[in-house]
Amino acid sequence: MTNTDFDRETLRELADEGNETALDRLADLADEAGDLGELSELLDEGSQRAGFLLTRRASAAGDLRELQRISDAGYEEAANELERLLKAPADRHRD
Repeated sequence: MTNTDFDRETLRELADEGNETALDRLADLADEAGDLGELSELLDEGSQRAGFLLTRRASAAGDLRELQRISDAGYEEAANELERLLKAPADRHRD
């Protein structure tokens, strides 16, 4: 049986060497711990997974500023979600 319970230090070393899967795993661990600061740092390092997780949280909270920040940090889907939220109220009043 393989041990898949890797320590953060090893994952960080791998991520620093360019391993995107390790970076994604760090993002998942940060999300599970509710560590938004670490998720933001991982996004700044280029983790698309961190961008996805932060976007999901910001969207659920309706946090438009956070969606803009995530978009500015390079996660394109945050811009799409921001536009969707901004347009939603206008669409409801067109009937």
